[in-house]
Amino acid sequence: MSTYREEIGEKLNALLEKTYDAEKGYKKAAEKAKQANLKAFFERKSKQRNVFGHDLKSELVSYGQEPDKGGSATGSMHRAWMDVKALFSGDNDESMLEAAITGENAAVNEYKDVLQEVNLPPSTTTLLTQQMGKIKNDLSVIKNLEDLA
Repeated sequence: MSTYREEIGEKLNALLEKTYDAEKGYKKAAEKAKQANLKAFFERKSKQRNVFGHDLKSELVSYGQEPDKGGSATGSMHRAWMDVKALFSGDNDESMLEAAITGENAAVNEYKDVLQEVNLPPSTTTLLTQQMGKIKNDLSVIKNLEDLA
């Protein structure tokens, strides 16, 4: 039987894997974006997710858990799907923005799921709430960029 710490560690590691995936996805989107402002936005998001990952790793270690390394199989499949979509849409900036919105909405839901844990340490709650807030704020930015595309 797993302990409560292990269960929280598993959820944080799942969030960490998705953070790795988002970092890689945004990096790839930045490489393919045509508009300079969109390229800069995707680069910023990739760097942001890198910081999120480091912060999640630190939280896991402080919680006595081992951080996972690398991205998830689901994330790899999602990136592969984005590659196919980009190929068929001619690397269309608008389709990459739509994929970003889908990914960010999924991330917010993942954060909400972990934050529903009753006895999260205060540091974990603070970290996750701050990261989720940044993701939510950038959802508005993505939607504005989509209107401009």
